[in-house]
Amino acid sequence: MAATKFIGKIKRHRLGFCAKVCLVAFLGLVFTGIWFALSSPSSAVSNRRTSFGDVAEQAGIRGKESGAFRKPTSPAARTPAATTRAPVSSGNQSPPAKEEREETIRENGGNDENLKADEPKSPEEEEGGEREDNAEIEEQTNEEEDIADRDPEDGVGADDGEEPTENETSGKGIGNEKLGPLFDPTAQYSWKSCAAKKGPHYIPCIDLEVAGSGKFQGHRHHERSCPRPPPMCLVPLPPDYKPPVSWPESRSQIFFPNVAHPMLSAYMKGHRWLRLDGDLLLFPRNESILQDGGAQFIDFIEETVPDIDWGKNIRIVLDIQCTDSSFGAALLEKEVLTISLGLMGDQTDLAQLALERGFPAVVGNLGIRRLPFPSGVFDAIHCGDCSIPWHSKGGRPLLEMNRILRPGGYCIMSFKHGDIEAEEGMSASIDSISWSVLAHRNDEDSDLGVKIYQKPSSNDVYELRRTKNPPLCQENENQDAAWYTPIAACLHTIPAAIEERGTDWPEDWPKRLEHFPEWLADSQERILADAKRWRETLNRSYLSGLGVDWSKVRNVMDMRAIYGGLAAALAPYKVWVMNVVPVHGPNTLPVIFERGLLGVYHDWCEPFSTFPRSYDLLHADHVFSRLKKRCRHPVGIVAEMDRILRPGGWAIIREKLEILRPLEEILRTLHWEIRMTYSKDSEGIVCAEKTTWRP
Repeated sequence: MAATKFIGKIKRHRLGFCAKVCLVAFLGLVFTGIWFALSSPSSAVSNRRTSFGDVAEQAGIRGKESGAFRKPTSPAARTPAATTRAPVSSGNQSPPAKEEREETIRENGGNDENLKADEPKSPEEEEGGEREDNAEIEEQTNEEEDIADRDPEDGVGADDGEEPTENETSGKGIGNEKLGPLFDPTAQYSWKSCAAKKGPHYIPCIDLEVAGSGKFQGHRHHERSCPRPPPMCLVPLPPDYKPPVSWPESRSQIFFPNVAHPMLSAYMKGHRWLRLDGDLLLFPRNESILQDGGAQFIDFIEETVPDIDWGKNIRIVLDIQCTDSSFGAALLEKEVLTISLGLMGDQTDLAQLALERGFPAVVGNLGIRRLPFPSGVFDAIHCGDCSIPWHSKGGRPLLEMNRILRPGGYCIMSFKHGDIEAEEGMSASIDSISWSVLAHRNDEDSDLGVKIYQKPSSNDVYELRRTKNPPLCQENENQDAAWYTPIAACLHTIPAAIEERGTDWPEDWPKRLEHFPEWLADSQERILADAKRWRETLNRSYLSGLGVDWSKVRNVMDMRAIYGGLAAALAPYKVWVMNVVPVHGPNTLPVIFERGLLGVYHDWCEPFSTFPRSYDLLHADHVFSRLKKRCRHPVGIVAEMDRILRPGGWAIIREKLEILRPLEEILRTLHWEIRMTYSKDSEGIVCAEKTTWRP
């Protein structure tokens, strides 16, 4: 009533302009005060995850009561008639300004420090994890935040910081715009097969179409470039595809139809170490592209350079060009992990053979951009039958090898004589970066030469160079920035202070898995706690409670590895793990390599650089919830998981229930078999098996 009388008085008495302005201002203040009084406090405490680590036991005891544990039913009973409707990308796109910012980040070498001021600051993140009922393990969030806050010079490197989660932002996004669900609840999915021209071996960021032609380029002589939006189609299976040969039989034989390619067929005719016997492609144990075979070759290296002790001080090796994987296969028997780099210009797709056989491999390009690895992490680098022009592009390919090779590390190159100009250019480039020649052997029968080089372990040798070209890099040059980052035409100095990463060689394997150098002293307790957490999870749940047949698992990917705890827990088993560290999170990949494990940087808003059907098991621990504010097409991540997972392979997904429930329905539209689901409070876990279904 009072308000009515007040308004009536206003109508009877005309107000001047100043009086009207004051009245509007007064009403605005009143409205603002009422709004803040009724709004929920911005400091609302986010929900903490409770334990659901002992899935096998908890599901058996409490699953029946809560209905959380569900046995798989038949596909007909589980999949509604309308589940095969295609991904409609609607309502999940972030503002265009976000995509423009990501492009700017790429142009700045993957470092968005200059743009952080425009982003909301990330509060303390909550990682949680498996624990015993009475055992408290410090939140992984605090672990990540501790590393993220450290100076780039301390050995871990600069990071972009994790994105705030839904709880942390209290439902508010950039510009106070409320974030919707990760997956559009109104979307329908009716998956389609990728176009026939893409074929069964399609790699989205590498197989590019010629503009306006509708045809793919001759092959992969270019840098990584991803389609936008990411592919929302399913890669078809090769004709006559069969389940892969299980390990260890796959070391010596694979099914040829799984990897058949015209270029490979032509390549096989001139190489005796590849033999076709019916549907089986055979790899004779004592025959390889190397003259003496892989085992004899690594014995020669160890005898020639006594400081090289395979499987002890040499644990992590990069094999350039892949060749026939005989080098990595022989080293595996000595407890050495070798990751093969299949170059994009390799028309024979030997990286695909390596993955099919059960050996680690990625696809990349040694051109003008850095490889997706940190600096100074490989104990040795090998290039067999090496025809790479290392001195080209101003010596940048060789400078990239120098960046990722550990101080004091070794580079082994075998090559055929003939191109005198190339050999002279290579020798001049080696001298310019001060690598020393430890051994040189020429094989008269095969005209094959072998040279073993060593990278300097101190900066003294750089001061003695006759010419200072290439120059030393600036102190503020980030060695670890490796995502869409150009190769710098300079030499990085060798770390000198004891608290810097790279001053000490790691402990011999397997001690280095749980014994850390000075630069990791402050993080040692958290890394060990993380390892303990995943070891207990593996033993109590993953090995027996999820429905995974581990006898058929060889290639494993941890899509968000952090410290590599899961890979460390799996180290005693006959598997290898590709640890993926997201590029927009804390830079923990150097820690993973320091422990004697493998990994790469990656942005899950884009497809991964590998062939289809590369992995037997994918592990996704809160991958989707960390990408809610970044990926415009989150369903594309599901399509990518389907692409890189083999038929019959498993995915273990741990997520918030608000993400896991719609994600489970999307997996059903892909005709994946849901083997186990379990939930408690706001968290859950799903184990699903991919089938051979294709649209």
